Amino acid sequence: MNTTSELIKLITLKKIGDNLYEGESSYMGSPNVFGGQVVSQALHAAYQTVPNDRFCHSLHSYFILPGNLELPIHYEVTILRDGGSFTTRSVTARQNGEAIFMMACSFQLEQEGLEHQIPMPNVTSPDQLISWSEIANQFGTMLPKQIQKFVSAERPLEFKPVEIPNPFEKKDYDPISNVWMKFNDLEDDYSLPILHQLIAYSSDYNVLSTALMPHASKAHFGNTQLASLDHSIWFHRKPNINDWLLLHVESPSASNTRGFNKGSIFNLSGELICSLTQEGLMRPIQR
Repeated sequence: MNTTSELIKLITLKKIGDNLYEGESSYMGSPNVFGGQVVSQALHAAYQTVPNDRFCHSLHSYFILPGNLELPIHYEVTILRDGGSFTTRSVTARQNGEAIFMMACSFQLEQEGLEHQIPMPNVTSPDQLISWSEIANQFGTMLPKQIQKFVSAERPLEFKPVEIPNPFEKKDYDPISNVWMKFNDLEDDYSLPILHQLIAYSSDYNVLSTALMPHASKAHFGNTQLASLDHSIWFHRKPNINDWLLLHVESPSASNTRGFNKGSIFNLSGELICSLTQEGLMRPIQR
């Protein structure tokens, strides 16, 4: 899968019952189902049960068990409330009848009100940076096997990291990362629900690894078990995905084998599209 059309096809679920949907999975460089895929598919399922004039403003989710790439995922939507301005849903994803993921999400009528936002960080522009695919082509054989496998996998997005830590250099870094990302082979226009689902898919990349950066002298993908535990998104403005988007992530804390991260996604023009948080497992692997 390497185009946006293929991604939308993956996110779009099959209805198999009342408020019940089924989805398949795609390999993204990990032996387990990619978390962003489950978040975006669950959001798609919830969107099927709300009025067309309401759009998601926030979602909060928990990853309960690793997903099996070979099994279908069933998404069950529970209708919690339909209010005058807000609509609330919950979604549970299951494989073999066992819950692997749960999400609560809220939808709102479009309304005008006060506005402000933080400025976009001043970072190197994407045209001056190299992408994951270029890193894999130039340095693939020099990279640790796990990193090489991950960056070489086919994806519907291209990534250009602003900071590229040297995996062979025993050095700690500030708990901050910036990555430009862009969807491949875009069409002319997408509805707001599809835009939200695409952003939800992309929002699980390049987040948890930020919490590793202050420990890079001793911790890396090869000796640390990493897994997303929870994931939340707040949608602020209609995304413009026709050009590069900047994901800015900070990790305020890591403790008790968990790393906490908060991020912001900006349009190339500097508009803040959404905010996100993620806590993930960072457990040293005992040899």
